[in-house]
Amino acid sequence: MVAQEFTVDLNKPLVFQVGHLGEDYQEWVHQPIVSKEGPRFFESDFWEFLTRTVWWAIPVIWLPVVCWCISMSFRMGHTVPETALMVVFGIFVWTLLEYTLHRFLFHIKTKSYWGNTAHYLLHGCHHKHPMDGLRLVFPPAATAVLCIPFWNLLKLFSTPSTTPALFGGGLLGYVMYDVTHYYLHHGQPSSEVPKNLKKYHLNHHFRIQNKGFGITSALWDRVFGTLPQT
Repeated sequence: MVAQEFTVDLNKPLVFQVGHLGEDYQEWVHQPIVSKEGPRFFESDFWEFLTRTVWWAIPVIWLPVVCWCISMSFRMGHTVPETALMVVFGIFVWTLLEYTLHRFLFHIKTKSYWGNTAHYLLHGCHHKHPMDGLRLVFPPAATAVLCIPFWNLLKLFSTPSTTPALFGGGLLGYVMYDVTHYYLHHGQPSSEVPKNLKKYHLNHHFRIQNKGFGITSALWDRVFGTLPQT
């Protein structure tokens, strides 16, 4: 008796379907559907709402937090140049984290039911529906949860007065990443640098999906040898 291959019904909520694809999931999720209309994830309107985020919510919610964190280090006695240097270093750390997460977590190979389901929620949905404008940025509730371990990790390697500015820099790097990511999919750049960045990122989606893991820059792709050949 031959088992019948599972077929995803795009007219029904997808999240609890994709796990049934098993080993076929990787091939399915990397065949993009180019449509600005995103799929439905859940039957529940509440959970569905949590998966959708307008791009401008990211700077509106997180930039005040960035400013507050940076001002904390300043109020605790650091000079403006010192604080600025910590912020820049925080942004630099974020760029490495951006690359590392994208390469080693977002592109992890899965085949189990729950592995496929988790991957689809985390990043697979973006590769399947890369132009879904409401799922291009990270939901704020999820970001808030992830900020806790990031803050605690920084505390292990820095002093009480430097931690806020470093955290603020990292969070600012994240905001720049998410806004840039949205622009690369939906913006129409006219100057050379953003044009090349858009080409570089869309190349990752539609041509060579196992290379080009940077979003805001190709720095770490160059360092680690994952820059695609054009």
